[in-house]
Amino acid sequence: QVQLVESGGGLVQTGGSLRVSCAASGLLIRNYAMGWFRQAPGKEREFVVAINWSGSSTYYADPVKGRFTISRDNAKNTVYLQMNSLKPEDTAVYYCAAVYREPASSMEQWTYWGQGTQVTVSS
Repeated sequence: QVQLVESGGGLVQTGGSLRVSCAASGLLIRNYAMGWFRQAPGKEREFVVAINWSGSSTYYADPVKGRFTISRDNAKNTVYLQMNSLKPEDTAVYYCAAVYREPASSMEQWTYWGQGTQVTVSS
């Protein structure tokens, strides 16, 4: 049974930093593209960032470029999202997702999802 478990969310002030983690079990992330998505209250879930299976390619949504960084530790079977210079508009539930090899172009194609972790940025 595949599980993706996010952790590390919380409350942070504008301009602060936070790192969220996604620990995988039941699959080896070294074979999977990993992604982060977020959903703010009253809004649709949106793409944030993804990294392919080898780590050679990363893809960032424009609103987070230069502020967020995705990384993976295959030995720990864990993916991280480092978030810097946080803004109130970054407030959302952050979800981790996995799909075989390369990032999928649509959310529906991502195979496995975590339960999410809340990130709140106060102004």
